[in-house]
Amino acid sequence: MDFRTFESTARAAFDAIPDEYRVGLDGLVVERRAEPHPQHPGIYTLGVCDTDEYPSDWVGPETVRSTVHLYFGSFKSLASSDDAFDWEAEIQETIEHEVRHHLEALAGEDGLGGVDAAMEQLFRRGEGEDWDPWFFQSGDRGGGGLWIVEDHVFLEMEIPADQDPKLIGQLVAEWQGRAFAVPMPPKLGDLTYILLSGLGPEPPYVELVLIQERSWWARTRSIFQGSMTSVMEYEAVIEWTDGPHADDRGQ
Repeated sequence: MDFRTFESTARAAFDAIPDEYRVGLDGLVVERRAEPHPQHPGIYTLGVCDTDEYPSDWVGPETVRSTVHLYFGSFKSLASSDDAFDWEAEIQETIEHEVRHHLEALAGEDGLGGVDAAMEQLFRRGEGEDWDPWFFQSGDRGGGGLWIVEDHVFLEMEIPADQDPKLIGQLVAEWQGRAFAVPMPPKLGDLTYILLSGLGPEPPYVELVLIQERSWWARTRSIFQGSMTSVMEYEAVIEWTDGPHADDRGQ
């Protein structure tokens, strides 16, 4: 996809967002450059939500203004290493993610900002306190369902609503260009976290996050309406399924 097509596709996706979700949004900026992640080589930031808050006794669209930025170079870099890269889907998902950041700021729920807020939730999770199950989506978005929160990497996988999880024997995903498999957990929540081992020494924590299919708008409504999200957590050792060393588990 060239830059002109990228920009027109992104603006069409942004313009399609319902008006009630665009309150306080000043617009979309499409940049040609790439935005590499500062800590993880080969991973790129696809977009950001640049939010300004103005002093006031109340929070609303007059005091919280945001602009969504997309980085064409980041998309192009990811596409160059993935023949199955879906430009339109990645554009749509990135815009929805950044708009969600704006909505959280508008609701006064994003005071720490993306990665800092995610790190706080990761700490609360580790301490056994209440935590936001969707916290990983406040981290840096790497594309293809990959999210980064400091030294934690989360691989998002959606389970179709019309598919019976009990009939899925194995889950197949990809890490650094190689396919791997893990057994399907015996029971799923709305979100199911699977801590993976066997991928290699870096980064130290990688989790597969299974999401029972729901539309982004439905997930957003559930967040602001206070709906409960059920969560299950497991651990699994991966098995490589491709390449000359399919039995090598990264040890």
